[in-house]
Amino acid sequence: MLENRSFDHLLGFSQIQGTDPSGKPTKIEGLTGKESNLSPSGETVTVSSPADFLMDYGPGHEFSDVKEQICGKGGTYSSPAPSPGQNDPNITNSGYITNFIRYDRKNPESIMKCYSPDQLPVLTTLAKEFAVCDHWFSSLPGPTWPNRYFVHAASSGGLDDSPSFSREFTSVLYDGFKFDNGTIYDQLDNDKRDWKIYFGDEFPQALSIAEMRANFAKHFRPFSQFKQDVNDPQFPSSYVFLEPDYHAFTGKYRGGTSQHPNDDVTSGERLLKDIYESIRGSPLWEKSLLIITYDEHGGFFDHVVPPATVHPGDSITSPGNNHNDFDFRQLGVRVPTLVISPLVAKGTIDHNTYDHTSVLATAEGLFKLGSLTKRDGTAQTLNHLLKLKAPRTDTPMTLPDPAVSGYVHDENPNKSVTSRLNALMSGFVSFLRPRPIDPSLRGFHHIALLRDLQESPDPKREELTRRFLRHKAHHATRYMNQVRQRVINQKANA
Repeated sequence: MLENRSFDHLLGFSQIQGTDPSGKPTKIEGLTGKESNLSPSGETVTVSSPADFLMDYGPGHEFSDVKEQICGKGGTYSSPAPSPGQNDPNITNSGYITNFIRYDRKNPESIMKCYSPDQLPVLTTLAKEFAVCDHWFSSLPGPTWPNRYFVHAASSGGLDDSPSFSREFTSVLYDGFKFDNGTIYDQLDNDKRDWKIYFGDEFPQALSIAEMRANFAKHFRPFSQFKQDVNDPQFPSSYVFLEPDYHAFTGKYRGGTSQHPNDDVTSGERLLKDIYESIRGSPLWEKSLLIITYDEHGGFFDHVVPPATVHPGDSITSPGNNHNDFDFRQLGVRVPTLVISPLVAKGTIDHNTYDHTSVLATAEGLFKLGSLTKRDGTAQTLNHLLKLKAPRTDTPMTLPDPAVSGYVHDENPNKSVTSRLNALMSGFVSFLRPRPIDPSLRGFHHIALLRDLQESPDPKREELTRRFLRHKAHHATRYMNQVRQRVINQKANA
């Protein structure tokens, strides 16, 4: 699961043609080039290509941002929500530019830019070789954290925005987020099936789930070991979740592999190439299923109206994080999703409606597990795509190299005199006018605390928490870097 990209933004101009699961010719529901939003001056701005490989300003994707993007400025969702599967007439996908002007005043129209196929050769090749789902939606119209919980728990426990933390909710602070019916990992444990989470950096998002700290040593592995592990014929895990390198500790997400809008998209292409080729060359290939998806759309334009859905049917387990009194009966914006297996016919285009709980529904069906909530209990599975009687022999062993973006990430950007002076000045301004932590960083800041608590004796818990709750933006990135370095040093010494 990668970060913050809409379907139109990545594949809208790909013009992929193929067949649907029944074998009938079809094409993806992409862009015609006429889709548009109005500029601040009232001019029509149509979608265009190419898109920038990296953005200076990340688009908004908090709950309020997404509401404006899909309902228009000043708009809101219908109440009551339409029946599941029906479209809300208030959703017009008309507010992308009016929202992005809050983040980029000079070039708000850039939110309508979409990639050309030659900019994303890895993703485009995989989409043509296997199955692409062109009606896969994020699980709610909101940001990363609640959407990622839906892929683990078929619920966000009432979280409808980026999380916030206070002393009133110490159980979340110390233990992580809980869900009435647990997670897919609890189901696998109960069925005595092994599972693994491979992480790209020291702050994997799944660590914010309750009980995950206790499972860290047994079930979490660095991504650097993934290729070696899957090449073991006795690989023990039935279910694997892959987390990218977010590089959140930089404060800007630069230098990672998550395809966050502030980062070079080609690094994420390299990650996808590595993942696919590792599995394709392994003894597990013929009985594997790889799903590639994105947590949410990240504020980028998409023209398809997301339909209504069912409430998960569980309770709000963290009341302080139900910021908008959302009813969870509306899916979020469409995201790209690929289904990759030698049992999937080449060039499959699936128009069925999915959300992230379809991952869970598919695993639950394959392993004969029960559902967690009403959301995964009613979700469309991917089983019908695994229709070939024998594994294909024509699947590529290697994928094209990513495009050349021209960006070179420097892990030490402060090495020049000018850079050091700018960093000092930035730190001085932050000291005089401390800013609150950006909502998108609050969750990773919390994971830094969880990792710190993992390594620290109990008497330090109160002290760590007290400092954590006082942190402003400049404290948070410094703290994340300190914890990260401690983790790295401890691993090296071990």
